[in-house]
Amino acid sequence: MISGLPMAVPEPGLPARVRIHEVGPRDGLQNEKAIVPAEVKAEFIRRLAAAGLGTVEATSFVHPKWVPQLADAEQLLPLLDGVPARLPVLVPNARGLERARALGAREVAVFGSATESFAKANLNRTVDESLEMFAPVVAGAREAGLAVRGYLSMCFGDPWEGAVPLEQVVRVARRLLDLGCDELSLGDTIGVATPGHVTALLTALNEAGVETGRLAVHFHDTYGQALANTLAALRHGVTTVDASAGGLGGCPYAKSATGNLATEDLVWMLDGLGIDTGVDLGRLTATSVWMAEQLGRPSPSRTVRALSHQEP
Repeated sequence: MISGLPMAVPEPGLPARVRIHEVGPRDGLQNEKAIVPAEVKAEFIRRLAAAGLGTVEATSFVHPKWVPQLADAEQLLPLLDGVPARLPVLVPNARGLERARALGAREVAVFGSATESFAKANLNRTVDESLEMFAPVVAGAREAGLAVRGYLSMCFGDPWEGAVPLEQVVRVARRLLDLGCDELSLGDTIGVATPGHVTALLTALNEAGVETGRLAVHFHDTYGQALANTLAALRHGVTTVDASAGGLGGCPYAKSATGNLATEDLVWMLDGLGIDTGVDLGRLTATSVWMAEQLGRPSPSRTVRALSHQEP
């Protein structure tokens, strides 16, 4: 399948290793029109783990009415016994946490917004109200010994509000971390960030006392900037990058959001920089080709197309 791999030419100052937080089974499939069977999702996750992805976000415990594509969380998790990967799940509220814990989840995530418009569209709450809702969820998860990730969406631009001031993002980011989140993923939900903007936000967060080691980045490729933005984050010291196998996904509550950064495109760049990910690009590409067949369309990932000779 693979016609070649990039020549590794390291760049001084970049991390030696990057952890890829794979979001395809959750953030990718939640945007599909068709309902993917739980058995197919489980096989997708098993193949991703076998390709070397050590963190695979499995599903979300939101109400089925809001995200029907992930309504099978209770059926899916028991199918993942023995998968050699961390399997975090999204929990929107205390009820979601209760459901996740009952199934043995060891890592959870909450999903906040840096802007009022998206908080109302996605959570039907203001930013402050959503943080109040998350407080007992994060506290309960930590008391149970679970790792907690915070997602912060609309960190760079909002389809209703436009550009988002740095200080606004910093304020909400600090509050999420102060609640007790172990890690915070900064989301470019509609893909409008550019490298200078990424550097400016990371610098502002550092100046506000947020350590780079607690941050991850989550870029969408709407304007073709996801890899450039990732490189800017790596140069700043970020070592955790979210990506979606095959470039699956978007956001059901922000129609201008296109696909996530494709995991294959990310691995190709990181391999070329001599950065270790532990991911076998050939097996990953084969997995995304298989998943594209299940969905009935070619993968949008440029690397998948190049290495598997798929037609666009």
